Amino acid sequence: MLERLKKFYDTLNARQRRGLVSLGLVLALSALLLGLRAPAAVSAANTRELPIYSVERDQKMVSLSFDAAWGNEDTQTLIDILGKYNVKVTFFVVGQWVDKYPESVKALADAGHEVMNHSNDHAHFNTLSADEIAKNLGACSDKIESVTGVRPTLFRPPYGEYDDHVIATVRSLGVEPIQWDVDSLDWKDISASEIYDRVTSRVRPGSIVLFHNAALHTPEALEDIVKYLLAEGYQIVPISQLILTGDYTIDHTGRQFAAKAQ
Repeated sequence: MLERLKKFYDTLNARQRRGLVSLGLVLALSALLLGLRAPAAVSAANTRELPIYSVERDQKMVSLSFDAAWGNEDTQTLIDILGKYNVKVTFFVVGQWVDKYPESVKALADAGHEVMNHSNDHAHFNTLSADEIAKNLGACSDKIESVTGVRPTLFRPPYGEYDDHVIATVRSLGVEPIQWDVDSLDWKDISASEIYDRVTSRVRPGSIVLFHNAALHTPEALEDIVKYLLAEGYQIVPISQLILTGDYTIDHTGRQFAAKAQ
């Protein structure tokens, strides 16, 4: 490499050589002024704070999750379908939804499902300060805990929106941010068969599947999806039982891995 650089330098004329030397001095001075931190800064800029989208699992485990923010037409129907197969899932509920339907929140908890935090008012969290995020999460968790007796430990950002600031703030509150790697797209009111095909073709061990309550065809699709997963040998568990505790890493896709022993 040094020999190649020397040959390249020998081909330059005097003016080009002076320019090259000047550029080298500028770069050296810049490095000194930055405290020789340029490589570290580049590395930090490429590091993102990510929620958990899925989990690396040897076992065939999967979690079904439902976001509840608006209507309440089918909540009991969903409870009944899941109860038929003794399946427990995770519901992410908005605080204002708890205000409107506390009896449904209690029914979910009484049926053994997790009731977790989906914000107090479905705000765009990217626009909130750390203090506003803390207050928003706290308000929703207070409402859930008052009904269920259990304080949420998981949070799903409204609209699936987040940035480094949001994720870091949520984790600083002792709450784990959760996304999904399989989107049923039930919120688009696609047909039950399309929902079924999307989920069953994309699910894998460690997947987190996104559904919504009050979606047009979700109840119609849910039973067949549950039957498929059970027939394929999947254990369907709430998200708190799917995710890993202790030391872990999250790769660039949001997949959670157990930290390797040093």
